[in-house]
Amino acid sequence: MSEDAAFAPRPLDRDAPFYVAGHRGLVGSAIRRTLEASGFTDLHGHSSSELDLTDRARVFDALATIRPRYLVLAAAKVGGILANDTYPADFLSVNLQIQTNVMDAALEHGVERLLFLGSSCIYPRLAPQPLKEEYLLTGPLEPTNDAYAIAKIAGILGVQAVRRQHGLPWISAMPTNLYGPGDNFSPTGSHVLPALLRRYDEAVATGAREVVNWGTGSPRREFLHVDDMAAACLFLLEHYDGPSQVNVGTGTDVTIKEIAETIAELVGFTGETRWDTTKPDGTPQKLMDVSLLRRAGWEARIGLREGLASTLAWYRAHHEDLRT
Repeated sequence: MSEDAAFAPRPLDRDAPFYVAGHRGLVGSAIRRTLEASGFTDLHGHSSSELDLTDRARVFDALATIRPRYLVLAAAKVGGILANDTYPADFLSVNLQIQTNVMDAALEHGVERLLFLGSSCIYPRLAPQPLKEEYLLTGPLEPTNDAYAIAKIAGILGVQAVRRQHGLPWISAMPTNLYGPGDNFSPTGSHVLPALLRRYDEAVATGAREVVNWGTGSPRREFLHVDDMAAACLFLLEHYDGPSQVNVGTGTDVTIKEIAETIAELVGFTGETRWDTTKPDGTPQKLMDVSLLRRAGWEARIGLREGLASTLAWYRAHHEDLRT
């Protein structure tokens, strides 16, 4: 297939083999749920204990056996700011290995449509808000997670290179901050939204009258429910084809204080929230421009309050397992 070969996005064959790399993670599990609900009958995936995606030979063997027609690459080594800043070599090496192995094997074994999932951290640290796809590679990255970001940028360029050299209609999607069932609620390793949800819920359970949060509460963040992210991935596979990565988000943001107030109300916390202004706020704003996705015909459907309520219900149903 030549690099200018015509491809018209169309509904995917529900009976064709479909591989989700990283199907146990927050995003991958949501994608698998969405695919099952959409009628896909031949879904595949391996846990990390079943298949180490850094083992190139085993990755090639796995895809040779499955011969997937479609593939979503959601597998990655992920972590918070501290982990990224402490182990940059690990984040760079492991993610490059995963991406290269899976993409090379997908190319070798004829995967028709591949969707690579990145991260909003690919954009320059001081890029204008909201973040547009065209801002990629226009400035220095955030130093605390630049190694992870470089790996994700390499994945985007890998997709673009396959399109140019082999003419395959592979695409990339860049999600904003995600949350939902299956999130990481660890007291030390979670992101801001699940951390707040756990903190307020535990305050209610213990009868605490005060919750202390870091910073001023003024930074603005965008949040997308992971089920919306999964729906966007299927939509893009069936309706979008182009070399540019596509931002996936809501296009709106809220302050951390507003998030905290909503969570406090949902969990039934009636005490006082105090903000420790000696602690850092982080980036003042991080908002994605989702114009390209909207022009393609997709918008997020799950409102923040609705999404928080369902995530709280999931957390309460599983919190005993999460406290290990």
